[in-house]
Amino acid sequence: MAALIDKENWFAESEVMWPGQRFSLKVGEVLHHSRSAFQDILVFQSETYGRVLVLDGVIQLTERDEFAYQEMIAHLPLFSHPEPKRVLIVGGGDGGVLREVARHACVETIDMCEIDAGVVEVSKKFFAESTATAYGDARLTLVHADAAADPAVAAALARRQTPGGWPGYDVIIVDSSDPVGPAETLFEPAFYDSMRAALAPGGAVCTQGECMWLHLPLISKVVSACRDLFPTVEYAYTCVPTYPSGQIGFIMCSLDESRHALVKPVRAPVGHLQDQLKYYSPDVHAAAFVLPPFAERELRK
Repeated sequence: MAALIDKENWFAESEVMWPGQRFSLKVGEVLHHSRSAFQDILVFQSETYGRVLVLDGVIQLTERDEFAYQEMIAHLPLFSHPEPKRVLIVGGGDGGVLREVARHACVETIDMCEIDAGVVEVSKKFFAESTATAYGDARLTLVHADAAADPAVAAALARRQTPGGWPGYDVIIVDSSDPVGPAETLFEPAFYDSMRAALAPGGAVCTQGECMWLHLPLISKVVSACRDLFPTVEYAYTCVPTYPSGQIGFIMCSLDESRHALVKPVRAPVGHLQDQLKYYSPDVHAAAFVLPPFAERELRK
């Protein structure tokens, strides 16, 4: 931790995937620091961004801007589906994606696979009033395992016996950290192939898709591989001030072959749900797929 927080109490991110640039926040108080079986876990109270969760030296969320990421990675696929009943979350130990999925009354089962139980426990303790608010939801089955290790990920996680067999997931959301360490396999074609096999007809996948300003070759490679597996593949993005370059994307894949699958919502938040949302809206949904020409050209190759 000494290498991350200097003598004047400024935290500076590790620059593993963005050499030559670092993001810094002023630290008010270090609340937690430990080493799990998989990674370094740090939580601190910042002066202006609320509590901050850091894994292996990289900011995962701040309480000030987390909703811009959590809402988009969850609601882009959920509102692209007419009635998502069965949802799988891979990663997301901070609880933010789970919080957003749980807001959909039509969802009947939520299976969640987070490799690091330590992240879940730390989040329950320090983010109980922000992201980790839905771990008590009766629809949730939480498994601590490596989702990429088993090609039959759906059967392994669902653990359900139904008369007609498991029908598959309507939506799979992969809230992974960057492709280094425990999350590296979540960016491989084999994992996308296993997700395709785990989907119900018309189902959709949404994964953390890195930053177009920093990782466009990697994004292009993954998008290209996905086009060999799915009839519909898109890239969307959101703006998050405390993520590298202030932007992060989502690679979205669907078994729905219709022209507007994914890019236009087929449902809209209404009533109490709309009042809860701070970033997502149907207009923001559509706008998220409008890319600047430099990115559009690269991803359409």
